[in-house]
Order: sequence, then structure tokens, then C-alpha cells
Amino acid sequence: RCATARSSTPSPSSVQRSVSSAGSAGPSAARSHEPSKVPSRWLPALPVSPAALTPAKARDQLSGCEVVIDGTDDFETRLAVNAACLALGVPLVSGAIGRWTGQVGVFAGRPCWACLTPEPPPEAETCARVGVIGALAGIVGSLCALETVKLITGAGQPLTGRLMILDGLTGAARTVRVGADPACTACRESGSTRSGPRGPVTAGGTWRRTGSPM
Repeated sequence: RCATARSSTPSPSSVQRSVSSAGSAGPSAARSHEPSKVPSRWLPALPVSPAALTPAKARDQLSGCEVVIDGTDDFETRLAVNAACLALGVPLVSGAIGRWTGQVGVFAGRPCWACLTPEPPPEAETCARVGVIGALAGIVGSLCALETVKLITGAGQPLTGRLMILDGLTGAARTVRVGADPACTACRESGSTRSGPRGPVTAGGTWRRTGSPM
């Protein structure tokens, strides 16, 4: 079962990045992924919720999901989705892009997405502000789908507690371990105890969320 929730209106510049879109700008981005708009061999059943995900609604809208993929372009929605996933005990696959850089991570308990970004940065470089390379959206979206398949099937080692960072300009990819923030109220108050794999950090530095492919 697949479901989609998105409240933004597709613009001509964003439709070319959405391979499952009906192919035209229109009233609702979520409606462009309805079964009548998408070949049935791709998505035979796709319930749609055009309402925006908010802290008050996120838990109800995500209830019943086994995995949640977040590709939204605003930090408030991402924090709301993170809180709902923690409350429901559902793993969160997060994909984000900005300019030439992409990020993919999986969060299941501690650390959570809020450990990485506890509050919206004052000058956040979202897709709407700085632009995005359409091809990178496809790469990050495919990686999110791959992580979701791994979580559902139990195959391989998902990026749980880790963040893959892609540099579109150089073609380089590296993975960093995300540490649980002792001061994070999101996963601490939820009582989550699961954590990602332990191991050496493969790349140092402080990373910030840059936006999203959706």
C-alpha cells in the first residue's frame, strides 16, 4: 500500500523533476499522483491526502504506515513528520537536496531527525530559495526508495543513524554517523531507545539540512 500527502501546487519548473506526475502544473501536487493520473502498472493503489502535514495532523495521517519517506521542502513539516514517526514507532527515510548537494538518511528512534536539525535555521537554503538540479532529485529519490525496500524486506544494512551526503559536482559520496543529541526533546520525550549502527565516522564536519527533492 502506498499513500502520498503533499499540499504544494506544482509549478512548471518542478513538474520535470517528478517522474510520477501527470506532467502538468495544476491545483495540487498530491492529486497529480492519483491512480487516474499514473499508469496502473506503477501504483495500483495510491490514496491521496492533499492536506498539509501539521504537528496536529501528522500522527493521524501517518498512522498505519510501515515506513515514511519525507521529501518536503520546509523544516516545520520535517519536524512534524519526525515527531509523528517517533510517536508511532515508524522508521523515517529522509531525502533532501539543495543546489548540487543531496542527503539521504534513515532515522528509527535515537538518533532522530531533530537530533540533526533541532530547529529551523534562520537562513535555511531550501529548494525554493536556492534552486535545485533536477537530476539530483531523481538520484536522491531513488536512494530513498532503495532504503525503503531494504527496511521492508530486511535486506542489507539500511542507513539507520547515518547520513549519506552526495556531491553532484564531483560525483563523490560519503557517509557520516549521526549522533543522538542528549538535549533533543523529540526522541527523549518519545522514549525511543533504538539507535543506528555504531562505528567510526567516515567524514567529519557539521552538516545542515539543505532542502528536499519534492
